[in-house]
Amino acid sequence: MPTTATPQPGAPVDPYRAYHFKLLINGITNGHFTEVSGFEVAIPSLAYREAGNERIRAVPGQVEYAPVTLHFGLTNARELWDWVNAAAKGTVNRRNVSVVLLDPAGTAEVLRWNMINAWPTRWRGAHLNTLSQEIAIEALTLAYEGLELESGSAAAPATA
Repeated sequence: MPTTATPQPGAPVDPYRAYHFKLLINGITNGHFTEVSGFEVAIPSLAYREAGNERIRAVPGQVEYAPVTLHFGLTNARELWDWVNAAAKGTVNRRNVSVVLLDPAGTAEVLRWNMINAWPTRWRGAHLNTLSQEIAIEALTLAYEGLELESGSAAAPATA
């Protein structure tokens, strides 16, 4: 019967590579992204003084999620532009967006970050330069209401 391999305490574990990932919007793979940056969760510390006591306690404040920026090659696909443009015109369409980290071969999912109720807050067009031979890269920044982390199918390989 196969068992799930778990690392032993103190045993070295190879870190995941940051270059194999894909983006899903409402469960559908969307675009070829070159970079995803900004994943951050902050829980500020609030000072609380108990009644009749000189002690000041630290209590957790409201969770804050930093905006995430997606960098992608400019193509003739309009779905992301239409999403941004609708928000700019006052129709905010919230979507569930997932960043899926893949194994070194780029075939199996190892981790997934789910941004709940994401919507575009900023779009930056590609830098165009006649002397450059680089790919035209655009950027899209998303705000979201919650962040979940899931382990993928390749995160814990089975052993005999």
